[in-house]
Amino acid sequence: MKVAFPLAPQPDPAEEEAARLLFAGPVDFVKGVVAMPGLPPADRPEVCFAGRSNVGKSSLINALTGRKGLARASNTPGRTQEINYFDLGGRGFLVDLPGYGYAKAPLPVVAKWQALLKQYLAGRPTLRRAFALIDSRHGVKDVDHEIMRLLDRSAVPFQVVLTKADKIGPQAMAQTVAQVEEALQKHPAAFPELIVTSSEKADGLATLRATIASLL
Repeated sequence: MKVAFPLAPQPDPAEEEAARLLFAGPVDFVKGVVAMPGLPPADRPEVCFAGRSNVGKSSLINALTGRKGLARASNTPGRTQEINYFDLGGRGFLVDLPGYGYAKAPLPVVAKWQALLKQYLAGRPTLRRAFALIDSRHGVKDVDHEIMRLLDRSAVPFQVVLTKADKIGPQAMAQTVAQVEEALQKHPAAFPELIVTSSEKADGLATLRATIASLL
């Protein structure tokens, strides 16, 4: 039976305001991790952001928190080679994972951080949900299926967040949503709601903030 993947509903005003206050409060960079022993203690819940290189992970984290320089965005795909941890007001961690699928870096370096990514997803007990970021202009690609299969095998629930929604029109967005919904039929770990966002226009940010707050 086909699973439906509707757009996530708008939070109610109380939920939206509570989440806004959470993200408007202290958000601090904790550390960049290059090996599993360097991970912070697993003493609070966390959510992570995964996506192809240049999908807009850093920009989305900056937009969610209202801090332009919190997560370092790069014009060079594959520049982020660490798992970057941010403390959200002591409530939990936001985790920015290395981009996958393309990198202007030596192959051994790429292999090292891709291995770290897999180890993290398979072995972090406090990980509540992964947010799989998909560029609205491109939809789900083969490399996205790879990371989603890893999440399936690791029994990590993941939710698709479409980024850069301001870059395409309504008809193209409807086609992307249909393509994503079809692609997710293959992935049992997929959470059955989509969130459509634009870091530039702030679309969908309230919904994503409220979703994260409910998980933490």
